[in-house]
Amino acid sequence: MEKDRKEEVRNVEEAPVKRVNRELKYQGAILKVYQDTVQVNGHEARWDYIHHNGAAAVVAVTKEGKLLMVRQYRNALDRYTLEIPAGALDYPEEPKIECAYRELEEETGFKTEHLEYLLSINTTIAFCDEAIDVFVARDLIPSKQHLDPDENIQVEEWDLEDLLKLIYSGTITDGKTAASILAYAVKYGCPEKEK
Repeated sequence: MEKDRKEEVRNVEEAPVKRVNRELKYQGAILKVYQDTVQVNGHEARWDYIHHNGAAAVVAVTKEGKLLMVRQYRNALDRYTLEIPAGALDYPEEPKIECAYRELEEETGFKTEHLEYLLSINTTIAFCDEAIDVFVARDLIPSKQHLDPDENIQVEEWDLEDLLKLIYSGTITDGKTAASILAYAVKYGCPEKEK
C-alpha cells in the first residue's frame, strides 16, 4: 500500500497538470468565465473555469430551536428552493462574517450581535472556485427584510428533524444548505430519529 502511494506521488511529479493560458470569455455581475488551456499527461486540453468572489451563509436559530429558512425562485433550476440565508460578497475583500451579518438581516428580517463560525465549503470544485463560509446565528433580534428589487424571498421556520428528512429524501438539493444543516446537526446534536 505504501509503495502504491509513493508511485502515485512520483507519477504526479513526472506528469503535472500545467496551465499554459487563461482567457476571459465572459464577465457577468457575479461571475467571470474563463477558458483555460492546460497540459495534462503530455496532452493539451481546454477546461472551463468560473471565478466567483465568494459568499457567506447563516444557519439562523430561533429561541425555540427552529431554523429560519428562505424560499426563493432559482432561475438555473427553474423552481423554488428551500435554503439557508446566504449571499455573495459585495466586493472581493469583504470579510465573509460581515457579509453574513448583512445577508441574515436582508433576507430574513432578523439580525444578531454574534455569529459563530460553522464551516467553509467550496460548492462546485470541478469548475468553479466559489467558497462560502457558514455561520450560526442565535439570539435573533427582529428587524426587517431589505430585499433587492429582483428578490422575492419568503421566510419559514423549520424543525431540524424535518429539514434532515428533506435532505435525505432529495428534496433539499442545494449543496450549501445540505452541508450546513448536516454540520449543524452533528455539532449541536441531532434529534432522536423515530424508531
